[in-house]
Amino acid sequence: MAETSKVIHIRNVGPEISENDLRELFQPFGGIPKLVMLHAKNQALLQMQDVSSAVNAMQFYTNVQPTIRGRNVYVQFSSHQELTMMDQNAQGRGFQALIQYDAQQNAISARTSIQIANAAAITEAFGGALPPGISGTNDRCTVLVANLNPDRIDEDKLFNLFSLYGNIVRIKLLRNKPDHALVQMGDGFQAELAVHFLKRARLFGKRLDINFSKHPHITQGADAHEYVNSNLNRFNRNAAKNYRYCCSPTKMIHVSSLPQDVTEEEIVNHFEEHGAIVNTKLFEKTRKKQAHVMFENEEQATEALVCKHATSLGGSIIRISFSQLQTIRENSQ
Repeated sequence: MAETSKVIHIRNVGPEISENDLRELFQPFGGIPKLVMLHAKNQALLQMQDVSSAVNAMQFYTNVQPTIRGRNVYVQFSSHQELTMMDQNAQGRGFQALIQYDAQQNAISARTSIQIANAAAITEAFGGALPPGISGTNDRCTVLVANLNPDRIDEDKLFNLFSLYGNIVRIKLLRNKPDHALVQMGDGFQAELAVHFLKRARLFGKRLDINFSKHPHITQGADAHEYVNSNLNRFNRNAAKNYRYCCSPTKMIHVSSLPQDVTEEEIVNHFEEHGAIVNTKLFEKTRKKQAHVMFENEEQATEALVCKHATSLGGSIIRISFSQLQTIRENSQ
């Protein structure tokens, strides 16, 4: 075993595991001031508040197999005594630095500002110009969603829909107005995209009413669900590419991360509860199995997306977005 350290190295951290999941695993043993996800290697580095806390955690998990979301993870002391800078080989991308801000929201704002700082790349993603009605200068990050179906909606379903247009910080259902919710996006530009593309969307028999909120952000608390560290946020990597896929809800969904042996029948069985399926097509792109599923209308496709994004199909966690194709062609990819 490596020399004792307050830094713990965690392996087999799958894409479905978030920073919050790891924190929940180790918080019973003490504070966790720093945590680094090494996504490219399915690993993480977690720093406890002191060595004794780390030792207690390691002793406990020597006798109890730590499991997150049905996946066994494996822990050991790290060779790092302190998380300050990741070495050159940490993620295989050269030297990287850890910068600690005084508040989590400041770190979020800095990250998202960097992602959209290259305005040319963003406009190129939209075909050389921002969509009509998108200013690109909005600074209000939080949107108010009204006319929800309170019997069928929850925070995760809202996350699945709004994460198509940017990273989600947190979501809060308003208990005094059960058909209202607040959604805090990563920055004002992403909030503007969500308002623009979802302004006429229908979900669970209701036409959504979406506007910018007077609240600049959602206060952290027991009634607010946190998503800032979720691995399901789509814009942490290659944000410009994801902006390219932003559109209003369509009748067609694009399903990726499918198991290689999946069949069209299994896909139909997975989605048919959400509406009549007009057509499906399986195809491979860069050796990865993907599919298009076409419903009778946009509302059915929207329901399928919010209910089935990040669910398991054949042992794989699938990802869903709207497709801008109008019809399924034999060579559609």
